[in-house]
Amino acid sequence: MILQARFATVSLVVLIAALGFAASNAAAKGTGRIFVSNEKGDVLTVLDGATYEKVASIKTGKRPRGMKFNADQSKIYVACGDSDRIDVIDVAKLADVDHISDVPDPEAFDIDTAGKHLLVSNEDAGGLSVIDIAAKKQVATVKIGLEPEGVQLMPDQATVYVAAEASNLVSAVDVASRKVTATILTDQRPRRFALTPDAKQLWVSAEIAGMVDIIDVASNKIVDRIKFEPKGFRQDEIAPVGLVISADGKTAFVTLGHANHVAVIDVASRKTRNFILVGKRPWGITLSRDGKRLFVANGGSDDITIVDAGSEKVIKSVAVGRYPYGVLIDD
Repeated sequence: MILQARFATVSLVVLIAALGFAASNAAAKGTGRIFVSNEKGDVLTVLDGATYEKVASIKTGKRPRGMKFNADQSKIYVACGDSDRIDVIDVAKLADVDHISDVPDPEAFDIDTAGKHLLVSNEDAGGLSVIDIAAKKQVATVKIGLEPEGVQLMPDQATVYVAAEASNLVSAVDVASRKVTATILTDQRPRRFALTPDAKQLWVSAEIAGMVDIIDVASNKIVDRIKFEPKGFRQDEIAPVGLVISADGKTAFVTLGHANHVAVIDVASRKTRNFILVGKRPWGITLSRDGKRLFVANGGSDDITIVDAGSEKVIKSVAVGRYPYGVLIDD
């Protein structure tokens, strides 16, 4: 009986410790911090996720633009275009701890789910680089078109789409063979992608055309176009670039560049239902994981605008660095 009691006590202690460890791990999954890449000044600005106060500035290579977390969100990869490299940010240390060199003019990229490869658009080189992360070197290049930017790896990891803005093309690339399997002629200057949660539609912003093209993934054909006409702006000021679709697949948000607004679109009807006034030249955009907050990088006013996604009302704007490009949230 004494032995059983002692065993029960030890088991209880182990269980409590395990639960405590699990709880601490759950709490540590995300800091809530907001990371903003600034094209000029060569820094990432880090904001507190609750107060929106600046907590750090992380020096990077020249012209930081696209950013992505690794799988466990312990690292952020940053495309530093004018340094021809990908920098590695330690999220816990808030420090630039490593970099992958000899990546020609990187701008946007995606990461495979295995965490083995970066798929990087090389704007000046007209290609898509495949980077072995562990070896820190380029292992393949796929010729795409002029000035490639947006990169979207499909959930099945079989196909990656790349937008070539100066060629008005989106290319579908087979990941295994690293061959272009389809080319899709888009409206003028395709920039970035957003994939619907069911992975059936790929939305691509067409900056100079002032619209979003919708690609049917099964056929690789454009099935619809959404044109933006906010009141009081000339057509050449309406320049959609960044876009994001909510996790429930119901709402899309698109930044409109020099039109200084974010368009709110009902995905089912493909109708614009609202325009939200933000800062100057909104560019990058992202949603918090819970879908409650929208973060917009305003390159012309050196700030980000935080929007209540439910009410579609601006909460506040926060100064960051010079020419903010993208926003990433550790949530």
